[in-house]
Amino acid sequence: MSDPIKHECGVAFIRLRKPLEFYKEKYGTELWGLKKLQLLMNKQLNRGQDGSGMAVIKLDPQYGSRYIARERAQGAAAVSILFERINKKYKLLDQNNVQDTTWLKKNYPYAGELLLGHLRYATHGKNSVENIHPFLRQNNWMSRNLVLAGNYNVTNVHEMYQQLIDLGQHPKEISDNVTMLEKIGHFLDDENERLYKYCKENTMDSLVAAEYIKNNLNLENVLKNAFKSVDGGYNMVGLIGDGNAFVMRDPNGIRPNYYWANDEVVVVASERPAIQTAFDLQLHDLKEVKPGHALIVKRDGSYEEKQILEAKERLSCSFERIYFSRGSDGKIHEERKRLGRKLSRDILKRLDFDIRSTVFSYIPNTAATSYYGLIDGVYKYLDKWKREQILKLGADATPQAIDKLLSVKIRREKLLVKDAKIRTFIAQDEGRDDLVGNGYDVTYEVVKPSDTLVVVDDSIVRGTTLKKSILRILDRLGPKKIIVASSAPIIKYPDCYGIDMSRMNEFIAFQAVKSLLVKDGNEVFMNEVLDACVAELKKPIEEMENKVKMLYDRYTDQEIESEIGRLVTPEGMNAEVEIVYQSIQSLHSSCPNHLGDWYFSGNYPTPGGNQVVNRSYVYYMQGNLERAY
Repeated sequence: MSDPIKHECGVAFIRLRKPLEFYKEKYGTELWGLKKLQLLMNKQLNRGQDGSGMAVIKLDPQYGSRYIARERAQGAAAVSILFERINKKYKLLDQNNVQDTTWLKKNYPYAGELLLGHLRYATHGKNSVENIHPFLRQNNWMSRNLVLAGNYNVTNVHEMYQQLIDLGQHPKEISDNVTMLEKIGHFLDDENERLYKYCKENTMDSLVAAEYIKNNLNLENVLKNAFKSVDGGYNMVGLIGDGNAFVMRDPNGIRPNYYWANDEVVVVASERPAIQTAFDLQLHDLKEVKPGHALIVKRDGSYEEKQILEAKERLSCSFERIYFSRGSDGKIHEERKRLGRKLSRDILKRLDFDIRSTVFSYIPNTAATSYYGLIDGVYKYLDKWKREQILKLGADATPQAIDKLLSVKIRREKLLVKDAKIRTFIAQDEGRDDLVGNGYDVTYEVVKPSDTLVVVDDSIVRGTTLKKSILRILDRLGPKKIIVASSAPIIKYPDCYGIDMSRMNEFIAFQAVKSLLVKDGNEVFMNEVLDACVAELKKPIEEMENKVKMLYDRYTDQEIESEIGRLVTPEGMNAEVEIVYQSIQSLHSSCPNHLGDWYFSGNYPTPGGNQVVNRSYVYYMQGNLERAY
């Protein structure tokens, strides 16, 4: 993606179903689970480079011994830092005793059966260690301890914050992390109280009661109460201090989730290839937690999917397929190629089918797969054209004439190469932009002045990088025209389920519509939209509609594309610039199981989405830079 954006976090969860001695005997190390967790996290580094954290819980610890351990670190190298610390603590142990599994489990904080890892991208808020998952709610009662991490954004956090206050709590801050931790924790406390009351009614002493609660904790009840009013997208993992655990997924299946289990382990991750690589599995081995369901792993190691909320229309995030998830997932690879193929017909029309004078490339590096699909689509046309031309030769079909037709090839070049990052000490914007522009290198002398460049991008969000660097760089090659083709549709609306796209004014499409309104002398229409959004926000959330659609309904996508092309063209540009976007229809046919398209269509899967988009527009018109949810 030419405009880098931060997005969904990643989770990794492992529940060892055998004693640690088993893994030592079979795999040569009782820390087998820890090594697998590290691999799962490393294979999901694409999902978060602001920070990482991990937590471990031990089953059946001795009284007075530590049974919950947590480590968190900041920065792009956070995973490496975490496991360097963990390894350092291992080396400080008495090496004469580490071969004794019982001793190791007692003395090494990370020798446990439940392991949880998290990779964070900070879409909002402060990026400090305190904001890095997992979060911990502590209590002297084992069954009241809660460790929480996930890939989620909650749109109605303010309403839930008030609910906690109404319950008599005093949350330390308004955030979805703290709110979810305390809300789940509240109902976990209730479940403990229910069981404790039963134990006392049956004259159990306190030690027997504590053991009974551990083995009979009903997480299904806890989750049904805790999540019944949550609006948002989430894949959330919770560990209870006694060894129970859950993985909860939102009713629309917005956030991704995959799991696999055998008699040795239960493993969950945000990315399917991470599990496949770590455990040498095939695609068909893995399952997804169904929308609105929770994978509940009990203290004894048994597991079961339970329906917690009523499943709604499945609207899994399409951006996962376009850009965010690892392209090593076989299905995602094919879907991205389809996205490229879907663009080929439109691009050929814009080229007037002149392939000889066209050079095809892509903006490094994640757009490469869509680019291959585009090339496949152009080859399909070219093969048909060659066949028709050969047939037209008739009696004149000499070897030389046929060879001449067959020699027509697609000109594929890697024109833009990401260079080492140039760090600038120059404060002035002009000088800085010049250095940013030199962060790429180009392949010279392969483009002719009569050529058109077609460059594939995953998506165009803000258009800033195109204008400040990429188009200037490509212009150096001297083409007559540059077509930038986005494998995603036009991004028009903010996201509120995990992607860092929340402010209206940052979208180049929004800028284009504003510009068109000014050209048409209809800028006052923006105030009409404002009035409609304000009126909508006064309604009950379930009745709200997305009134920002009024703005985009004024113009066709082709008109918006054309204006975007004008806005991103730098001053002094020699080549003509044209922008081509994927259609929403083609997106859906390419990614049929991930139809979540609210950032393109404005059709939000939850009521909170409509509230957020209206509020986001109101904030823009008021000059308010606050988060809209």
